[in-house]
Amino acid sequence: MTGDFGDGDDDREAAMARHEAAGPAPTRLTRMSDKAVDDRAALHRLLDDVVLAHVAVVVGGHPVAFPTAVARDGDTVLVHGSTGSSWLRALAGGARASLTVTSMDAVVVARSAFESSFHYRSAVVFGRFATLDGAAKRRGLDILVDRIVPGRSTELRGPTKRELAATILLAMPIHEWSLKVSERWPDDPPEDVAGPAWAGIVPLRNGYGSPVDAPDLRPGVAVPASVVALTGPGDA
Repeated sequence: MTGDFGDGDDDREAAMARHEAAGPAPTRLTRMSDKAVDDRAALHRLLDDVVLAHVAVVVGGHPVAFPTAVARDGDTVLVHGSTGSSWLRALAGGARASLTVTSMDAVVVARSAFESSFHYRSAVVFGRFATLDGAAKRRGLDILVDRIVPGRSTELRGPTKRELAATILLAMPIHEWSLKVSERWPDDPPEDVAGPAWAGIVPLRNGYGSPVDAPDLRPGVAVPASVVALTGPGDA
């Protein structure tokens, strides 16, 4: 494959290398800039479609990137984790960071390996995280829970003081960001188009399987409405 997805991220690697320098984040794409999208609504849709993000930050002098659940709250992104986490503590301390989300939407099957690629949407949000406490923390944690299983927060008991104390919730405003979208048909040269190989798009689909009861679930406890809605009534 050409690495349409990977080559397009050369900008991102250079951006991360310069991210600790003073000044605004390098959000302008210099390679394959025709795929750049500056529509904030499109960015919001991507953030709402993807649950998993990677947060990159320098900890102890070393660059690291951590996978974590993410949720959008208006013009803010939320992440959470253990207060014992060194990278979360670095973020809470004001370290500059980037948050990356990607959705793979289709495989572009071209008539040659060189021209084959993907349909994808990929965004990076640059900035600093701030710690949320009190009512804002409780609200933000509910948003994260409902991002993973919509409606689940109303079915659960509230967190205990110990659980809240062991959890850190961080928010980053969506101020500096870049969004790249690839949604082209195969771009084969005429000699390959005239050949015998098939070309087209194969959409990627995500879905949920049937819920499986926990081994220690008490008899008679039904699958909750939030999970039924997530998987569909046929899978409950």
